Amino acid sequence: MKFGGTSMGSAERIKIAAHLSVEQHARRPVAVVVSAMSKVTDLLLDSLRKAEAGDQADLDANLKLLNARHFECCRELLPANRQEAALAGVHALIGEFSRIAKGVMMLGERPPRSIDEAVAVGERLSAFLIREYLESQGVPACAINGSEVIATDAVFGNATPLMEQTRERAARVLRPLLADGVLPIVTGFNGSTLDGRPTTLGRGGSDFSASILAAALDASELWIWTDVDGIMTGDPRLVPDARVLEEVTYSEAAELAYNGAKVLHPRTLAPLIERQIPVWSKNSFAPEKPGTRIVPKIESARGPHAVTSMSDVALLSIEPANSILSGTKVMARALGALARANVEVLAITSSSYRQNFCFLVRQSELERVTEYLEESLSLEFAHGYLKPVEVNRSVGLIAVVGEGMRGTPGLAGRIFTAISRQNINIIAIAQGSSELTIAIVVHKDGLNAAVKAIHQECGLGGAAH
Repeated sequence: MKFGGTSMGSAERIKIAAHLSVEQHARRPVAVVVSAMSKVTDLLLDSLRKAEAGDQADLDANLKLLNARHFECCRELLPANRQEAALAGVHALIGEFSRIAKGVMMLGERPPRSIDEAVAVGERLSAFLIREYLESQGVPACAINGSEVIATDAVFGNATPLMEQTRERAARVLRPLLADGVLPIVTGFNGSTLDGRPTTLGRGGSDFSASILAAALDASELWIWTDVDGIMTGDPRLVPDARVLEEVTYSEAAELAYNGAKVLHPRTLAPLIERQIPVWSKNSFAPEKPGTRIVPKIESARGPHAVTSMSDVALLSIEPANSILSGTKVMARALGALARANVEVLAITSSSYRQNFCFLVRQSELERVTEYLEESLSLEFAHGYLKPVEVNRSVGLIAVVGEGMRGTPGLAGRIFTAISRQNINIIAIAQGSSELTIAIVVHKDGLNAAVKAIHQECGLGGAAH
């Protein structure tokens, strides 16, 4: 079971997370993975930035905030006779963070390794607090630092797990606790290299930790607790009749996450797919609701399952100035540059004769993208073989996702017609041969209307079908 930041966000939420864990623990062995309390990771990162800039006053203010939030939570969670020892434990953990921040201030820079070690304190605090609460309720529990269990490479800030070594560590550290009926509370988001240097897992970090451990322990299932009822047919803020899907496949969940839906990051699903471990996405604020089950395949899939959108994207177009230049080579070099920049390409399309192509990236990665492209194609730009890269920030991406779209005639036509009825111009379209996703780029102004129109046209709203 994994509990996200909002599910660990206050004393009241931590009590609920503990009770949900105990309820299942009574039936079968359970391992728990926790995130930092909501907004705490941002506060820690901000504190390190302040330290790097030598801003002592702001750093002190942040540390005061960190102390106050966890001390208050501790007092609300625990009976009076357990508070003093627990507060000392919280103080010691924040002291560890404070020491790293002071080192950063002296150096005037934030080494990636120090950031990873410092940021892990957020998860360690929440694991400590829920462990203290469980013990106060007579439930044997043990807080485990994720760095003791998850083995990774040495890419600080965005490490990749080493599954075989993680399996060995999990067998050594977690299996004895599970066998003794103890609830292990593992910190999400962090691991360590084979020689013990702390790392963090990057995007989707805590969910990723949970799936790595589920795979390493051969879990029968993984439950991800968040603050939403499950995976929905559309964003309920845009589509009022969006509904929760009972089941989606791993591939659908990965596509939805990749295209902006707030579901499991594609990286998270990889360790589970190999071992075919089903995942439940559930709401800790409404645990009685069934949630969504993510499974290897669905038998009776028909048509699209969901539509999602992203507005913080940019479309880059590259076009040779004449026909001397091979468009294929330019595309290969451009994609190579994007790979080196460690950027995810959300959609890509090309035209045959003019050899021009365009691709979509997140706006937050745009600066890095243009820097790497200009460096990689500097000669072509300098000699005028390539036109300057056109960047369009006023676009949005829509993705229509569903295993059941494969081989459904006329579906793409219906989707495009629904968009055109709203007088919205389609700028680019990308559909892979798997027919799992149709990606459509439109002007940002028409994004929300297009999502609503597609949701309605595909009959995704209202009662389950």
